[in-house]
Amino acid sequence: MQRNDLISCHDCGVLYRRRPLAPREKARCVRCGSVLYRGAPPRLNRVAAITLGAIIVFLIAQFFPIVELDVNGYTVSATLLGAIRVLWQEQMQAVAVSVLLFTFVFPAIELGALLYVTLALRAGYQPPGFHRLLRAVRKARQWGMTEVLMIGILITLIKMTSLAKVVAQPGLFAFGALTLLLTVVVSFDPRALWLMGDGLAARDKPQQDRPMRYKALEGARPPLACHACGLVAADSGKGHGQRQHCARCGSTLHRRLPDSISRTWALLLGAAILYIPANLLPVMYTHSLFGKEDDTIISGVVYFWNSGSPALAAIIFIASIVVPVAKLAALALLATTSQRGSRWRPRQRTVLYRLVEFVGRWSMLDIFVITLTVGLVRFSSLAVITAGPGALAFCAVVVLTMLASMQFDPRLIWDAVDHKKSGEKNA
Repeated sequence: MQRNDLISCHDCGVLYRRRPLAPREKARCVRCGSVLYRGAPPRLNRVAAITLGAIIVFLIAQFFPIVELDVNGYTVSATLLGAIRVLWQEQMQAVAVSVLLFTFVFPAIELGALLYVTLALRAGYQPPGFHRLLRAVRKARQWGMTEVLMIGILITLIKMTSLAKVVAQPGLFAFGALTLLLTVVVSFDPRALWLMGDGLAARDKPQQDRPMRYKALEGARPPLACHACGLVAADSGKGHGQRQHCARCGSTLHRRLPDSISRTWALLLGAAILYIPANLLPVMYTHSLFGKEDDTIISGVVYFWNSGSPALAAIIFIASIVVPVAKLAALALLATTSQRGSRWRPRQRTVLYRLVEFVGRWSMLDIFVITLTVGLVRFSSLAVITAGPGALAFCAVVVLTMLASMQFDPRLIWDAVDHKKSGEKNA
């Protein structure tokens, strides 16, 4: 049996019964402080209108030039897709594909799927592929990085002012508007749309065919919660090697993510190894009339600091140096304490995990700056900038640390606490 009046905390696994909330209220877990769900679901008309507007702005941002550079009559402009194409032509295919996915493909999937689902629900029916599309929205949000790209664009423009005359183009303003609209779109919880879809599906089915979602969960085993759609279901007790799937969205249900800690350690080790060449090897090569110059991440920080932009130097230093090291240290701490069954400060460790998830994408800032710089500085014999091997290593570090945080199951933090309480009750 499954119940949609129950909700499980994503971070610590505690079960709660849903209750109605006011539009601006939030339900938080009393144990770890995570937001369980928000107030009244958004109006479908509002969701559809904002999502449609975001799609229109998204297309303008992607296909119109972002900026134009003018050096003594030589002009060059670049779109984001054009800059990605330059990276591909310079044998940086892995970096080019990563930037394309994070700034084009995943935002497009989120906006397209959300608009399709919302329009169908607004028309009063559950569309084909409803559950898969909402799962796609959830996954795409984890990897979309439009807000990071916007900061990267601004840093690139400031950097280019010392080399050429900078003229803003329509793509720049479109990316600014897209960042604001996506901030609103991200506030729409896909789980609320799942509940709306359930209501429509139950309405359209005969009474005898409707799933009994409110019957008491049977059996002594604790229930399982779907991390995708939030549905709570009884543990079927299937044997080793057999998987239980969510009755609503089809996701595989796990009491804890399989091999969570070992996978986290493997990804962390790979990221730590690659972090060394990412900082030592050049991320860019500058070819000009004055010769060839190599730029590392540290030299970029020094450049902005010496050129009178300490704020930008601090942003790049934090995003490209401090954040990756902090992520590695934080995830290593979480994996070590969970592996040892530590009961030390579980709430604080859960907050640390949420912080790691939030800041993980911001390390891509330097990669976006490199992408735009390479796409813009193409002045033939005057100056040409190409990407270096350090960019590839650093991009891999960012992706591996993000994967490591996704593989770590935060409910492991609370297992030792639950086992202690269980032992005290049995005693």
